[in-house]
Amino acid sequence: MVFDKTGTLTEGRPSVAQKKYYGNDIEEALGYLASVEHESDHPLAKAVLEELGRTDFSPVENTEVIKGAGILASINGQKIAVGNAALMEREGIKLSEQAKADIAEFESNGSSLVLACVNSELKVLMGVRDQIREGVKADLLKLKKLGVKNLVMLSGDNQGTVEAVSKELGLTQAHGNMLPEDKSAYIKKLIEQERQIVAFVGDGVNDSPSLALAHIGIAMGSGTDVAIETSDVVLMNSNFSRLPHALGLVKATARNMKQNILIALGVVLFLLASVFFSEWMNMSIGMLVHEASILVVILNGMRLLRYKLSARY
Repeated sequence: MVFDKTGTLTEGRPSVAQKKYYGNDIEEALGYLASVEHESDHPLAKAVLEELGRTDFSPVENTEVIKGAGILASINGQKIAVGNAALMEREGIKLSEQAKADIAEFESNGSSLVLACVNSELKVLMGVRDQIREGVKADLLKLKKLGVKNLVMLSGDNQGTVEAVSKELGLTQAHGNMLPEDKSAYIKKLIEQERQIVAFVGDGVNDSPSLALAHIGIAMGSGTDVAIETSDVVLMNSNFSRLPHALGLVKATARNMKQNILIALGVVLFLLASVFFSEWMNMSIGMLVHEASILVVILNGMRLLRYKLSARY
């Protein structure tokens, strides 16, 4: 079973947990950061704006969105870069040893990074953290007990943050720095090369290709319309605890079907044997036994209406 991180294993309401400033003119740099983030609808941008509070926005020009990295723009003739460490490397922005140490610390604490540079000089570093959903660790343990062999997390976040979350939740594998096409390629690899049965759980537009490729696509109820329409199963109210419940119910349904088939076949074989090898079997008794077996099958199936996940899970 493969999971997206933000909005699936976490609450999807990130907030700034740590921040560091470098150099001079910090207020001006924060104004530029707010102006650029104001143009974005990314969850991290919203967290940064909440942290900065009310501020005057400057006109943003020459905006360029770098997929999976951040935004480049110009404000008042100044070149602004806002994004992750990959964007800084792409733009050839040199980071001081202190900045590198701060980045490593933020990542080890499980924070997503937002760096803001003005004219190729790092001014702001923020660590944005998203709280893990309450009870998710226990729910993942239930999934393991129900027979899910591998619990894998895929995220566009930095590898340090992804590993920190994975360690806390006890996941089998965790892969960071993944674009939507990387996620779908990973799902395709699991299905075609490793011949595994794959369920993918996600909530965003960028999860839609993976939801469509997986054998079973599972969307969070609070996710985007595209994700919900693409998926096979929707967890209403984004209640993650319904996932182990749904899997347990599926397994119980499969057991129930096998039981009903055995009951039906057993009764038919019994009636056939009675017809050929007994003297007491007649049409009336045969019909009575057959109708009774149908009633047993119905009552056995109705037990699923009262299904609850066993305490042993």
